[in-house]
Amino acid sequence: MTISSPSAAGGAAAPESFDAIEVIRLKRDGHRIDDARIDWVVDAYTRGVVAPEQMSALAMAILLNGMDRDEISRWTAAMIASGERMDFSGLTAPDGRRLATADKHSTGGVGDKITLPLAPLVASYGVAVPQLSGRGLGHTGGTLDKLEAIPGWRSDLTTEAMLRQLSEVGAVICAAGSGLAPADKRLYALRDVTGTVEAIPLIASSIMSKKIAEGTGALVLDVKCGSGAFMKDEASARELARTMVDLGRDAGVDTSALLTDMSVPLGRTAGNALEVRESVEVLAGGGPADVVELTVALAAAMLAGAGVTDVDPAEHLANGRAMDVWNRMIEAQGGDPRAALPTAAHTEDVVAETDGVLTELDAMAVGLAAWRLGAGRERQGEAVQAGAGVELHARPGDRVVKGQTLMTLHTDTPERFDRARQALEGGWAVSAAPDAAAAAALRERSVVLDRIG
Repeated sequence: MTISSPSAAGGAAAPESFDAIEVIRLKRDGHRIDDARIDWVVDAYTRGVVAPEQMSALAMAILLNGMDRDEISRWTAAMIASGERMDFSGLTAPDGRRLATADKHSTGGVGDKITLPLAPLVASYGVAVPQLSGRGLGHTGGTLDKLEAIPGWRSDLTTEAMLRQLSEVGAVICAAGSGLAPADKRLYALRDVTGTVEAIPLIASSIMSKKIAEGTGALVLDVKCGSGAFMKDEASARELARTMVDLGRDAGVDTSALLTDMSVPLGRTAGNALEVRESVEVLAGGGPADVVELTVALAAAMLAGAGVTDVDPAEHLANGRAMDVWNRMIEAQGGDPRAALPTAAHTEDVVAETDGVLTELDAMAVGLAAWRLGAGRERQGEAVQAGAGVELHARPGDRVVKGQTLMTLHTDTPERFDRARQALEGGWAVSAAPDAAAAAALRERSVVLDRIG
């Protein structure tokens, strides 16, 4: 693996050849921004020449007037050029065999622990998985927070340690370095406080600048839609997925996307140690059907992108090969895969008030409850509780009886229970006289809605 240092995207114009007001006016008035001005404004903002209020105005103009495919592609290239770029093309196994690489990115959701079983599953087929992940903020959990519930496990690895683990184990899940797409870090924080988070060109370039800079050969995107996702409706999620697939392919990365449902939480847990436990169940050949379905679908897409076809990834969940890679991956990063996971000091149950069928279980409500119980953070840098979260005992379509436990709330700080229960109000419903066909449809709905690319 090599790491290239920052360089201007495609021969950027000399610094300060343009001014921010000129670029803002172009997009404000509905015109496209040419390559040289895009290169300059991204670089100048990263260097502090373009002021935050000026970039805020440009971001709002992009939100209102959009960007065409060439503009988004150039903007993404400029973001990548602001920092380092990794290259795994020379990665080899200990026996000298060249290793293909594949990566996955999820747009985030509730109970989304898929990276944990997915990385070792794909690696069990001889494809290296350099999974650079982040921490949770708000109602969506972070992969690193979940793995840090495992005693001894560490997320910060040197480049040399990451390369060695990829060669010897085949999979690594670790924190991304600060040198990848630093322009995105500045712009992301600005969008968050200026009402421009929803701009699809900026969402797509934010995600793809980091993933392309990470240097993987194949990339599969898990683009979620529904109440617990960033994109609430399928049309917006589809547009985002198509835009990101195009960006990846423009950059020479084999890119595809799965459009997946996030109206209901994934699996039966939302929380850090709770989700690790469920992931291990999947690796052991069990686990909730929706988590297994999505893990296998994403694994198949990643393997196909890396040139491995005509395999059924479910086989390596059943025969223990994926679990073997998991154990080696956790141990390589200082963790003990056999150690007991943390548990919360206090629990409280949410019970059904009538007989019937559970017809609603809102992902956002469950995610907010888990967050309020201590599983997530409100600000970057805050500590999270390893054992906090929500455990689900029923799924939409399941028949329940009055007094039956529907959910168990977990936390170390019992004063959090009231606010967690408030988050769940209106987030679930039991129908006393459900339609049998409708109940069956709820139970059998696929989490994978479509494939793009």
